[in-house]
Amino acid sequence: MTHPYDRARSSAPRTISSVAIVALLYLAALSPAACSSRAERPVTTAATAPAGAGARGSDGPPGATAGDWPGWQKDLHGTRHNAAETVITPSTVAGLKLKWSFVFPDRGNRAHGSQPAVVGHTLYVGWGDGRIYALDARTGETLWVSEAAANAGVITGPAVADGKVIYGDGKGSLYALDAGTGRQLWSVRLGEHASAMISSSPLVFDGNVYVGVANGEEAEDDAAYPCCTARGQFVSVSLATGTVRWRRYTLPPAERAGSWPNGAAKYEPSGAGVWSSPAIDPVSRTVFYGTANNFTGTTGDNDSVIALDVDTGALRWKQQITHPDAWTLGCIASTVEHCAGMANDTNLDWDFGSSPNVFTASGRTLVGIGQKSGMYHAFDATTGQIVWQRQLSVARHNGGSAGILWGTAYDGRRLYAATWQAKPGTLFGLNPATGEILWRTGNPADGCTTGGAAAHADACHLEHMSAVTATPGLVYEGSMDGKMRIYRAEDGEILWQYDTVREFTGVNHVTGPGGAIAGHGGAVVAHGMMYVQSGYYSWFGIPGRVLLAFGL
Repeated sequence: MTHPYDRARSSAPRTISSVAIVALLYLAALSPAACSSRAERPVTTAATAPAGAGARGSDGPPGATAGDWPGWQKDLHGTRHNAAETVITPSTVAGLKLKWSFVFPDRGNRAHGSQPAVVGHTLYVGWGDGRIYALDARTGETLWVSEAAANAGVITGPAVADGKVIYGDGKGSLYALDAGTGRQLWSVRLGEHASAMISSSPLVFDGNVYVGVANGEEAEDDAAYPCCTARGQFVSVSLATGTVRWRRYTLPPAERAGSWPNGAAKYEPSGAGVWSSPAIDPVSRTVFYGTANNFTGTTGDNDSVIALDVDTGALRWKQQITHPDAWTLGCIASTVEHCAGMANDTNLDWDFGSSPNVFTASGRTLVGIGQKSGMYHAFDATTGQIVWQRQLSVARHNGGSAGILWGTAYDGRRLYAATWQAKPGTLFGLNPATGEILWRTGNPADGCTTGGAAAHADACHLEHMSAVTATPGLVYEGSMDGKMRIYRAEDGEILWQYDTVREFTGVNHVTGPGGAIAGHGGAVVAHGMMYVQSGYYSWFGIPGRVLLAFGL
């Protein structure tokens, strides 16, 4: 099935890459994936280390051990910090070397991989062919490959809990697979709209799954299209059955609101999707998430941080940070018909694409989150009161691409945030109690003139698109220049880097290129290994299709 936003993709100008939004990072890979021939598919076997082995981690889903990385956020609090990592340390990191690579099937420059999940000795990762791959985390050997969900396109970073692998797809459906075999256990379509998609990686807590739903109408720039009617939502489903427990919409249903200047029907409000993964405070049983900009209208919970009761979905508090903010691809494409915000100068694109962090500072539980405006906000987790805010970059008007994009990390001492197109993208260490900037390290100026990136001058950028990761004493952040870097947590000094812009022959006997360090996630560090997706699609950097595994 071809959705209206597929037309927008094909007609969008090349200059989109300089001001693109979180939506387009996902949308560009959503064309139906071609199926692999049987000869291309690896041998399918049972996983040798089923999810669920070992003792439960202190802040992870059931079945995870402390050293695992079982979901996008690492833990319920969304820290993206593996406190149990003791092998890769500031004193050993210089010895980190490539152990194996896995090259995904070539599905064109729109395809890219998800962030992996690691439980025990098994790694689970999604690719743009609509499949989940289970690999031996130590060797890269293929254990099983799931059947492709029909026309799923890109799929989100999986979460692993209670022997299940949970993930969403580009058509708005959520799936559960058996972690040992890849057999599908259930699926449920959560988005009612034709353009619905799930870019939010699911979070599992107390037998239930929590995930956001976004929509692709944001990329619609066909002036004849009756823009727009989609709306975002946040949903809880049963982990056992996939049955929807409750859902909360970000907007009321869209209604006819006259016509666009060319006579096409206009509807509002629309938009305000939930792009990113949530975080949960298990003590208060509260789930936190951020929302995106409107497409049309000024009603609803756009650009907001929202706290809900995990059991009922009842609202505990919300803070709307930017309002109004009406933005679509029409704001930068050849037509402006579908950019309602241009009329009153509210075409900002300053939504929340980053996931929240729940942390304690000065004896107070806070929830923090980065915004595409370049601001990091910290709220009282109980009341929603703003505790502090820190501007880390100045976002451009009509496209918040200089801000904080995917995710931030917290290691118990400092918060770590990276900015995207901030000339250059910069990694920050912050005081969690006050937001004071403790250190900052910019993307090295020679990133695009050294290594493999030097041959891709037209596609290389000194930018940080991926989410930040932390382990004791270290911070991990990849760049659009194709170099993966590890920083000292204390002062931001670069301790290690690896140039991924090169050709790799994977353990699966497929050859393919590495490229920009991918968005949609960041480095995963578990059991003495670091896993990195190298290569992003061509609109946003140097394309590639390789999963890299590093160890000592």
